[in-house]
Amino acid sequence: MHSRPTETAAPATLPDARGIRLRFWEPSDAPAVLGAFATAEMARQSGRPVTTLDEAATWITERRTAREAGREYSFAVLALGTPAAAKGGGDLGHPPAPEGRLLGSVTVGAVDPVHQTGWISYWTLASARGRGVATTGLLGLADWAFTELGLFRLELGHRTNNPASCTVARRAGFAVEGLERARLRYGDQRYDVERHARLATDGVEEDGAGGSAGPD
Repeated sequence: MHSRPTETAAPATLPDARGIRLRFWEPSDAPAVLGAFATAEMARQSGRPVTTLDEAATWITERRTAREAGREYSFAVLALGTPAAAKGGGDLGHPPAPEGRLLGSVTVGAVDPVHQTGWISYWTLASARGRGVATTGLLGLADWAFTELGLFRLELGHRTNNPASCTVARRAGFAVEGLERARLRYGDQRYDVERHARLATDGVEEDGAGGSAGPD
């Protein structure tokens, strides 16, 4: 029988992800956040308009407030600029990203310490896709949520017309659990959503963390 904590303790460590760095968002990230949400494709990921540096700063502040309340833990995914770059370039034939450059984000939100559940979301900038960034970040985040937050079940969803996001979820050990019809609405169109989940007791095959993901 699993224990049921009444509150989520402050995490002692950050997620560990191979070849990339995950850290909490910082005020100095505002220009990168503004640039990340500049396209129409990415804008819906922000949850609110982010069209100025002030709005980007507010978005970052909201991430910190949610973290301090134990509701959400959102991480910037950054390039390491490691020695691997000097040995022949980036992954899958892409040039290496400069050290510290923003590649994307991974988040565990809707944290429920009673039922030990959380909701996963992730996005990757177009310039960083095809390198395994989303899968690697998701693997690191999931392991961290299980060990540091004491969660047992992590859930996520993606539009059925986003196969790249589905690939990321599967490679990170999130099993398909069902379909939510017309779950999301963007403009005048509604989209079905496929649901995935991973339990702390689920295994993950080591297959190289390939794939990429755009916004859901």
